[in-house]
Amino acid sequence: MEPRGSARCTIYTKEDWPLTCVLFPSLPVFSRQDNTLSGKPPANEREITMLFDDFSIDPRFLKVLKAQGIVEPTPVQEQAIPIALEGKDLLGVAQTGTGKTLAFALPALTLLAGLPRTKNAMLILTPTRELAIQVHAVIEPLAKCVGLNAVCVYGGAGMDKQTTALRQGRTVVVATPGRLLDHLGRGNVRFDQLSILVLDEADRMLDMGFLPDIRRIIDKLPKDRQTLFFSATFPQEIARLANDMQRSPQRIEVGSIAMPVDTVRQQVYTVNATSKIELLTKILREPAVTSALVFIRTKHRTDRVAKALHKEGFKAQAIHGDRSQNQRQQALDGFRQGRYTVLVATDVAARGLDIQGISHVINFDIPKAPDEYIHRIGRTARASAKGDAITFVSPEEFMALKIIENALGKNLPRAEWEGAVPVVSLFTPESERPKTANGGGSRRRHSLLRRR
Repeated sequence: MEPRGSARCTIYTKEDWPLTCVLFPSLPVFSRQDNTLSGKPPANEREITMLFDDFSIDPRFLKVLKAQGIVEPTPVQEQAIPIALEGKDLLGVAQTGTGKTLAFALPALTLLAGLPRTKNAMLILTPTRELAIQVHAVIEPLAKCVGLNAVCVYGGAGMDKQTTALRQGRTVVVATPGRLLDHLGRGNVRFDQLSILVLDEADRMLDMGFLPDIRRIIDKLPKDRQTLFFSATFPQEIARLANDMQRSPQRIEVGSIAMPVDTVRQQVYTVNATSKIELLTKILREPAVTSALVFIRTKHRTDRVAKALHKEGFKAQAIHGDRSQNQRQQALDGFRQGRYTVLVATDVAARGLDIQGISHVINFDIPKAPDEYIHRIGRTARASAKGDAITFVSPEEFMALKIIENALGKNLPRAEWEGAVPVVSLFTPESERPKTANGGGSRRRHSLLRRR
């Protein structure tokens, strides 16, 4: 008789003799991250594949997962679920698209299903409306199958339905910070009985200026709670916020150094800023471009570019923070269903959205930070498909290009086209740097590159 929570697995040694064993969650286990006891198995042993059946989650969830074709947990789920099931605080550093939602939803709902029913027992904060909707879509069927319920609260939508649901009380509240504060201020919701708090994409919330809102919300929550904290990066501001919110959290890291998948073909087009619209229309007319997500830095320019593309005959739509929720949802649905072939967006669409079949991501404006670049181009080549990521770089944007190439550790290929312009290249890969007499690299001479 195996203890509850144990997982049966088979390890194959170099002689290929199977050894059946029982893994106890309370004991150190092999992880995929390093070669320590709590890390990667030795080279003569093969990776262990776990299933959701191996965790102590509510068995009713398994039917929902299998109906969705989900049977094998991702690395972040393997590491997070056992910790969260024990009621411990968790700090997870993991990129978008690693399966974070199930990593906190399954253990949290398992714990709540075993407790007396209470109102507003779990709060999930997300940076954007789109991510809130997606998280709610994952939570709702799982909650329903164990007799719980959920509500999604975000700006750009009517207050009345949200107010009714919050006053009646729901087990799980998924919310964006701004709209939740509106409801708190009106007395529509209280969290006196809250037991679990989740912050999803905390670094993105800080980037969007939500830190004061988050702290105001935290002040209204019980201190005796479990806090699950997820972030793609871990700057000092995130570390301070986590320290203020959590008690002795268990930390996990999965894919903390994000890199584009191999199936994304990356390319740089050097171009004068005044010629970007012309270049964009030229690329979009290529037969290989079946659907394109175009990223632009500001809301005003997003509308302007979308209108210009519409005049050129493209089925284009814009999405940014100033559009209503209905407008944004219609644009996303139309893009998913093929009514629009081009979606022009600010970075509000860069994280959390999972739109299959995007053939091209085009950075009309080069991102200012490497993680924004990674998240943007990660919208293509989903589910092992191939995709193209194109970045426009004008001469005055050479420093932004250098920062991205330095983070990637390589020069991005330059496209050869008739309108290419010289752009200063400041990064040279280590393997290409000439060695000095003492073995170090010599100082790089800046070059003007039209093509590379």
